[in-house]
Amino acid sequence: MDCSSSDGHSPDTNPDADSTVRASSAVRRALHLIQSEDPDLKLQAAGEIRRLTKTSQRCRRQLSQAVGPLVSMLRFYSPEFHEAALLALLNLAVKDEKNKISIVEAGALVPIISFLKSQNLILQEYATASLLTLSASASNKPIISASGAIPLLVDVLRDGSPQAKADAVMALSNLSTDPSNLSVILETKPIPYIVDLLKTCKKSSKTAEKCSALLESLVGFDEGRTALTSEEGGVLAVVEVLENGSLQSREHAVGALLTMCQSDRCKYREPILREGVIPGLLELTVQGTPKSQSKAKMLLQLLRESPYPRSEHQAGTLENIVSNIISKIDGDDQSGKAKKMLAEMVQVSMEQSLRHLQQRALELKRKKFQRLKKVLTPPQRPIPIATLVFVHQLHLLQSHKS
Repeated sequence: MDCSSSDGHSPDTNPDADSTVRASSAVRRALHLIQSEDPDLKLQAAGEIRRLTKTSQRCRRQLSQAVGPLVSMLRFYSPEFHEAALLALLNLAVKDEKNKISIVEAGALVPIISFLKSQNLILQEYATASLLTLSASASNKPIISASGAIPLLVDVLRDGSPQAKADAVMALSNLSTDPSNLSVILETKPIPYIVDLLKTCKKSSKTAEKCSALLESLVGFDEGRTALTSEEGGVLAVVEVLENGSLQSREHAVGALLTMCQSDRCKYREPILREGVIPGLLELTVQGTPKSQSKAKMLLQLLRESPYPRSEHQAGTLENIVSNIISKIDGDDQSGKAKKMLAEMVQVSMEQSLRHLQQRALELKRKKFQRLKKVLTPPQRPIPIATLVFVHQLHLLQSHKS
């Protein structure tokens, strides 16, 4: 009688079953070695735990008993052992809420936070990455803040390696979702370093998203708004994310600008307008997330309505231009055509702006880059010609209807 299965494999040699048996055996061996008094065996076990938990959620659960011994390794031995233990704990904590909490309860925060001050940049990177992962747990956020991690994370954001800076801002963003942590973060004056990172990172990156999210939270406070507008290129960096970021980043960026304008329109309206925000906002009313579209329309409304009286002969001012565009998008039965024209206009405007910036960069080279930073972030960007053309087309369209 043939005992083989219909797919040609014998029941006794099922590959999945063999793989499970091997994994269980490796888990038992790693747990045995990590309990050893021999430092070399502990180091070997940490490497095995890191490997087993890299992608397996099952192994993360099965190896949860290793948390205590791994945390103990952070307090003793050499940096080699610290790095191995941190990497193993990091993998154990990924997508495992119970392990995140267990690691903190086992006392890992004290050594991890001390590593943030290490001159060993690799160890500092691993410690920052660990705090990023642990801070994703709502239960851990107040504990991490109370342990004094926030000022040290800001120090890493200022002076760390590129990877450590990115992880530090993400950890701070995680911690900022606990409202009680926002005042602590603000006290460390992090906005200049957030802006510096936002200027240099890819605007569609996760780093830009977390920078924007953190800024959106911080500008809810007067100190945060003042710091952002005082920082050279601060508002412009947010506008650039609004124009070129991911959908989520753009939502945070428009949220930050809206919060500022709502808090004091007279104070923040002009600084926002100076950075040429209108094309990006117009595009967002068509192509953004539902929240982005709503926020963009609210911000356009605040930007177009001057707090000062204006006469009828000012019909061509920015306020009226934006007002006319929004009225067409919201109310005209030609809104589909208008939105298509708007999207095309914004695309052309962005391309023209890029070419303009490239030309300016070439001019700066010939002048030996004199006052480079000031020239590349001018105090005012004019309304794109394409915007004016679009408004004129809409005006004609409305006239024909009348």
